[in-house]
Amino acid sequence: MLSIAVIEDDLVTLDLITDALENRIGATVYPFSRSKIARDFLLQQTPDSLHLIISDQVMPEYDGLSLLKTCHAARLQIPFLLITADPNKNVVMEARKLGVNGFLAKPLNMEELTSKAVEVTNG
Repeated sequence: MLSIAVIEDDLVTLDLITDALENRIGATVYPFSRSKIARDFLLQQTPDSLHLIISDQVMPEYDGLSLLKTCHAARLQIPFLLITADPNKNVVMEARKLGVNGFLAKPLNMEELTSKAVEVTNG
């Protein structure tokens, strides 16, 4: 069974993502609306305990790229999907350099979200 951390500061979007992942693909979801708490959680994970990270880019405290950098610094090699409402070229280029596994544009399409989640975790 897939275990997925979702970091999204908008509570409605977080609930929609959590519901889609749990009900459509049967994943265990660890939802976080605060990126600082998510960061602390991520630093305690391994590729065996967590299979995917889905994070919004724009959030207070830590943005998506900061969380991705934190994972790399901790040598935590877990697939990472970045959600963004504004696919800024610099953010996209930086994310690609950091090895992001994919992007999801807002407003989110839950079918696309679940299919990308399955795709990146199946390698």
